[in-house]
Amino acid sequence: MGHDKSFGLKEMLGKPEQGMEERVGLLNTATDDEEEGSSEDLDDQEPPGKDKREVARHHKSRRHWIRTFAITLLLICTVAILFHLALTTRDHTQPSPRASARLRPEEDYILSPTWDFNALPTAREYTWTIEDHVLNPDGIHRPMMLINSTFPGPLIECNEGDEIIVHIHNRATNATSIHWHGLYQNGSNWMDGTVGVTQCPIAPDHAFTYRFNVSGQSGTYWYHSHVSMQASDGLVGPLIIHARNGEDKGLQKVPYAQDRVVLLSDHYYDLSSKLLMRYLAPGNENDEPVPPSAVINGRNVRSCSDVPDRNCSIAGLAKAQFDLSAETGTRLRIINVGVFAEFSLQIDEHEFQVTEVDGTDVLPQSIHRLNINPAQRYSIVLTPPPKEWNKGLYWMRARMITHCFAYEEPELQEEVRGVVMYGSHNTDHGLQEEADEMMPQSKDWPEIIEVECRDLNTSALEPVIPISAPETADQLIYLRSSFQIGDWRLSRGFLNESSFRINATSPILNTFLDGSTSTKAQGMNAGINTALFNPKTQLVYQTTAGAPTLDILIQNFDDGNHPFHLHGYKFWVLASGHGYPPPSLLQTQSSHFNTANPLRRDTASVEAFGWLLIRFVADNPGVWAFHCHLGWHAEAGLMMVFATRVEEMLAERLEGVRSLCEVEGVERGMGPGDDLWVGSWEEGD
Repeated sequence: MGHDKSFGLKEMLGKPEQGMEERVGLLNTATDDEEEGSSEDLDDQEPPGKDKREVARHHKSRRHWIRTFAITLLLICTVAILFHLALTTRDHTQPSPRASARLRPEEDYILSPTWDFNALPTAREYTWTIEDHVLNPDGIHRPMMLINSTFPGPLIECNEGDEIIVHIHNRATNATSIHWHGLYQNGSNWMDGTVGVTQCPIAPDHAFTYRFNVSGQSGTYWYHSHVSMQASDGLVGPLIIHARNGEDKGLQKVPYAQDRVVLLSDHYYDLSSKLLMRYLAPGNENDEPVPPSAVINGRNVRSCSDVPDRNCSIAGLAKAQFDLSAETGTRLRIINVGVFAEFSLQIDEHEFQVTEVDGTDVLPQSIHRLNINPAQRYSIVLTPPPKEWNKGLYWMRARMITHCFAYEEPELQEEVRGVVMYGSHNTDHGLQEEADEMMPQSKDWPEIIEVECRDLNTSALEPVIPISAPETADQLIYLRSSFQIGDWRLSRGFLNESSFRINATSPILNTFLDGSTSTKAQGMNAGINTALFNPKTQLVYQTTAGAPTLDILIQNFDDGNHPFHLHGYKFWVLASGHGYPPPSLLQTQSSHFNTANPLRRDTASVEAFGWLLIRFVADNPGVWAFHCHLGWHAEAGLMMVFATRVEEMLAERLEGVRSLCEVEGVERGMGPGDDLWVGSWEEGD
């Protein structure tokens, strides 16, 4: 993807959308001219003293006025209809010749060194075509869903205050959506991209435009499909928001010259729909599919002899390469875009400084191994070794924490490696596995990797911009997270007694907006909304008017780690531990923990048989999903929704988003319902 270019309004209108990932233009560059006019009253009676010709002219003038009014009214209606269709419509654009699938060039994830942090607020416009492909990121050919035929997805780089416009053309077999992970979507909840919560999916052969402003936040974010498990099929990519006035490097307390994105991901060889069907089937006691491989920035190189039953070819493949300056530091923005595996990341013989957590700049902490769960982001600043010690080539090792895996996977390669190079050691032909002379000779750290699946210890991390949490909470939501086996031996995830089910054709936002007049007028006390939703399958916690402070205390009764993500907010991480929480935490007035400047993030993990306490101020109008970000667990039902200040949205007209629900094929690609297995098993089978 090329870097930004500026277009005048006429140039933008004249540019064909197809084949372009990004277009840029200033916001508010054109306004409609207001024309004022007046008309005189027309008298239906013939004016006295006028001859017939004057009377005829009078009637002709009146007919002309009526005709003009009718034409004007017709034009207004036509414009309204076209505006409605502009948001969501059948994709009538002529498909360009189908491009071959390819891996994204690694330089696409190097942030622009000439970026203008002081540019006026800008509209950054992208056109993405989503299609089905077959690609071999690590050598094994597998079916994938890709954006513009490339894996991973394109980088979105913008300034705080910019407008993001993304035109989605879905030419895949299944419906899809894009969720903008970690973005507040303040004032644009319907653009959150969460199927069954804020929108219906984008049906095959249809288009939809996401349009929202990024304000009040900066840092490292990402996007991914929020339809079933599609993120594991390739629909992921980075989104970077720069602070204005060049504050990025001011907030980062360790100097750096280069800025890069590093995507870590577990990697499956079968389509997610096939794996999900197996996972949710009767008799499977939450045995999540084990990923056989992993990739860095979509790349790895496996030995085909290790997977003899797969279609494998490593010709032209190379491990991820990071050509860094030997003189200055480099910021690496690490994002776990996988659906299941936690990673332990290291760069041999290097310590590095943690400087950002989920979009929050923090005072540096020096470590040499970074544990990162799915959906989490960390920035680290890597300082090159002194010249006399610099070996030139070093391994970047990303190991999946396999202790959490449910079974032994014979195809498993738990470690993926990239190569960190300093300047002169770069090569044009890449680092093929066969080129042993180009392999780093760096040494692994001697300490044993921790086998427990849990968050990096962030208790010592302090945000650079201090924001105190409220001393006490207005309400406490106590959630017991568990997996339970019910009818037909179906294992499902539960928060308290609720196991969430997505309704692809009736999002929760629509249900609120379409609720009865009496429900809207009467309102309700803060708590579970049972008037509009069945809490057994859709647990929706609704706040009253205002912005109450909410505590969420999660008690994990499962033997696995759960990284919980809250849409639309960052929360304060107040406390966590193993076993049962202290009884005092069950009181909203508990204030024995530090609230001066605790870490703020949007994805935090509760360890196996442990607990987690987080706090947030419910001031963002909308309906916001709160779910485990292990994709298999979310599909099994480990999810709920917070409806905050939703009364402010009742008057919103969201016809463009609503009409997605009326399209044929909108449910194609959704996960299987429980009723699929009803009656399929009997005692003794």
